Amino acid sequence: MNVHESEKLAYICQNLGYTETDKREEADLIIFNTCAIREGAEDRVFGNVGALKKLKKKRPNVIIAVCGCMTQKEKTANYILKTFPFVDIVIGTFNLPNFAYYLEAVKKGRQLELLKEGEIDETVPYLRSSGDNAWVNIMQGCNNFCTYCIVPYVKGREKSRSEENILKEIKEIVSEGKYKKITLLGQNVNSYGHDLKNGENFAKLLRDICALDGDFKLTFMTSHPKDLTSEVIDAIRDEDKLLKEIHLPAQSGNNRILQLMNRRYTREKYLSIIKEIREKIPNCKITSDFIVGFPTETEEEFEDTLSLVKEVRFDGIFAFMYSPREGTVASQMNGQIDEKTKNRRVNTLLKLEKEIQEEKRNGN
Repeated sequence: MNVHESEKLAYICQNLGYTETDKREEADLIIFNTCAIREGAEDRVFGNVGALKKLKKKRPNVIIAVCGCMTQKEKTANYILKTFPFVDIVIGTFNLPNFAYYLEAVKKGRQLELLKEGEIDETVPYLRSSGDNAWVNIMQGCNNFCTYCIVPYVKGREKSRSEENILKEIKEIVSEGKYKKITLLGQNVNSYGHDLKNGENFAKLLRDICALDGDFKLTFMTSHPKDLTSEVIDAIRDEDKLLKEIHLPAQSGNNRILQLMNRRYTREKYLSIIKEIREKIPNCKITSDFIVGFPTETEEEFEDTLSLVKEVRFDGIFAFMYSPREGTVASQMNGQIDEKTKNRRVNTLLKLEKEIQEEKRNGN
């Protein structure tokens, strides 16, 4: 999603006469489009921004901008202004479509502005940069409020684009003839259409896109298990244009931890979805996400995650150590797990994942 938003920023910059350079020291404009999902991402931003101090001193006309999810948090935005006084523009998620305005405003002094939640902007095109894959955003925001996640606070509540506008964009992409794959984006694509009043939903959208003329494959990310319907699974089974793959984050294999995470499904429900997928689409590639070291997670509860991975035998997983995000419910929970334990658990999970993939390669 950040890559796709950066494609929008790239279009704005190109439209203003800027061209891309691989050499930072030659740049007239440097933009950091940030992510706030994990602490490590923010730390890397601070390190990279701080490294530009000498460049700004040497070339004071270089414009430096920090924008996106991380700077939608007012406390973080003000910290950047205070700590890095050479940064020219600090704006939040909802300001991105108006980036040209902020570039012009730099002449009047440093800029900090954090717009609150707004409608989806469809006025700015994209300078697509992901090879033969074209990203298509179908919605923004999230209503789930998982206790570990900052996204609803920096992306706002769910808002779906109209199917008419989505189909129009995809027709334009297909007409260009250079994109072989189209990837639909949303924090929870399965809930697409819940806020629309004309009966549109994700399964219908998938089938209507597949009905379009053109030689392309269709996929999407990311799915929330609680909203993955049989109708969506049926669409993946039936439609030749839909890739036979589903990324379905489990996050944990233990019911108590899932409840603390506010995931709103159980281990048993998750496994029943996996069973349905494999019965209907035997060749479907299934991948997942896991968080280890969530507050109060015991060794036995971590073992439940390992046993889930062993039972499902995913085609691939992403595993992360729990990272407290200021402003989320989980960051205030008692029983925070120490870094050493989290590190051991994530390495144990990744070792298991590696063993399973090796077994699959050997036909087991």
